Amino acid sequence: MSRPFLLAQISDLHLGEPAVDGVEPEGCLRRVVAALDGLANRPDAILVSGDLAEHAAPAEYRFAAETIGRLGVPFHVLPGNHDDRAAMRAALALDGSGDAPLDYAVDLGPLRLVVVDSTIPGEDRGGFEPEQLERLDAELAAAPEQPAIVAMHHPPLATAMPDWDGVNLPAPERRALAQVIARHPHVRALVGGHLHRVTTSTLAGRPVLAAPSTYLQARPDFARETVELYAGAPGFTLHALRDGELSTQVEILSSP
Repeated sequence: MSRPFLLAQISDLHLGEPAVDGVEPEGCLRRVVAALDGLANRPDAILVSGDLAEHAAPAEYRFAAETIGRLGVPFHVLPGNHDDRAAMRAALALDGSGDAPLDYAVDLGPLRLVVVDSTIPGEDRGGFEPEQLERLDAELAAAPEQPAIVAMHHPPLATAMPDWDGVNLPAPERRALAQVIARHPHVRALVGGHLHRVTTSTLAGRPVLAAPSTYLQARPDFARETVELYAGAPGFTLHALRDGELSTQVEILSSP
């Protein structure tokens, strides 16, 4: 039986944020990287789905690159609402210029990773410029036989938690994205972060997954107006592609 292609996903590192209950984000990232390094099957590539930094400082991005880079596998990043596009580009030598949306696609061999930047500078909620969805449509049409994962920071789902839904991807944006995804059956899944907890749904008949944070997690409370973050166990996801079929596993480490 052939070995599956493994794309690991980590999210919401928030490097530079002060420690909570004695737990700091840099140590949590080191733990997650060590766990990835200790897997029986090492990942072939890594996706970092936003909020790498808390203050968008160059040192925060350099720490992320140096720590994740120790795994010795390619890693691909996208911005979250705490990130700054221009600062990320400068610190991580990414394509594009200034604060333009950071959209791109990567051919990972058996899998195509298509990134669409859902951030709106200065806001916590997500959204897309009309041209972004046009580019996404064209990018997906360019390789219709290759299984694809579409990645963004704000996952296109509703949580039923008022605070999270108010700062996530709103319904009109989800509907516009769904129209694009519906035209491309080779899209196997849509993945994001932002929610600091594992959350799943569907969009245009495809699975949607929000990955856990490597740092703070969110408590599920469907009546509370404000989401509570706490120093829970960090985690990551593994997207495994074998013979064109994609499955996703979530790995939660022991509590800090």
